[in-house]
Amino acid sequence: MTGILNLTMSCVPVEADGGGVCANCGKHGSDIVKLKNCTACRLVKYCGVDCQRAHRKQHKKECKQRAAELKDEQLYSQGLERPEGDFCPICTLPIPLPMPKHSGFNTCCMKKICDGCHVAAQKRGMHDCPFCRSRLPDNDADMLAMVRARVEKKDPISINHLASQYYYGVLGLQNDMQMAAALFTEAAELGSIDALFHLGLLYSSGEGVDQDKAKAAEFWSKAAIQGHVQSRSNLGCIEVKKGNTDRALRHFLILAKMGHEDSVEVIKKAFMIGKATKEQYAEALEGYKDAVEEMKSHDRDEAKRFYRK
Repeated sequence: MTGILNLTMSCVPVEADGGGVCANCGKHGSDIVKLKNCTACRLVKYCGVDCQRAHRKQHKKECKQRAAELKDEQLYSQGLERPEGDFCPICTLPIPLPMPKHSGFNTCCMKKICDGCHVAAQKRGMHDCPFCRSRLPDNDADMLAMVRARVEKKDPISINHLASQYYYGVLGLQNDMQMAAALFTEAAELGSIDALFHLGLLYSSGEGVDQDKAKAAEFWSKAAIQGHVQSRSNLGCIEVKKGNTDRALRHFLILAKMGHEDSVEVIKKAFMIGKATKEQYAEALEGYKDAVEEMKSHDRDEAKRFYRK
């Protein structure tokens, strides 16, 4: 298996205060001389831009090496929990994956409502939105008007949703990839994790933007460290294609513990061909079962029976 290289460093990470010495000129930090960390690696400090530029050639290799390590540390230590948008706002439980199969998206409040809460509301005779109590639009024009009203207020979820409508050419809109890309970009800048995921898709395929696989992976990494399930899954698949089994398994193990069934299957298959350990598979299975248990409720069981009819 290909693992993350444990590279030894000749530098020691610096403290964040103004102490230490400039890595180029050796000048000591003081109340007068304020040293600043190299923002990429945080291994060394400089007294100014000129010293940083002068030291760049000497420092470049170690800097890139440590920056990559820091990026990995962040990627595999953050985003281990589902984001807020993955939880039903009524019962406050995480929505089972895949979410579109187990929830509905209401444009009035831009909330994903789990099937359990939808059915429970219907049984009580409520046919408006069970969260915000607004009347649900029954045609594309009204639905689009609702979305645009929230877009004007710079709501990132609404902007992401409008971008998706342009992407698919629905709600009476013409398919427009460039408009979708512009709106996804705006939504991402305003904090939409889903928009980061969608930008990754666009840059991966070259739809509406110049194709850039590396940039796609960057967007998915930004979303993954915020808990976006599909983004991390895509990163895992990229590592599989590269032959980086250890790195891929780390992604899929995180996903299994978030309730992602496909990731459990990937780890199971890896175990069967000797690419994953028995302990990794057992950890994935146990984590997945715990996540599934957390998503269960009486109303959701009732919804399953309701939709089977």
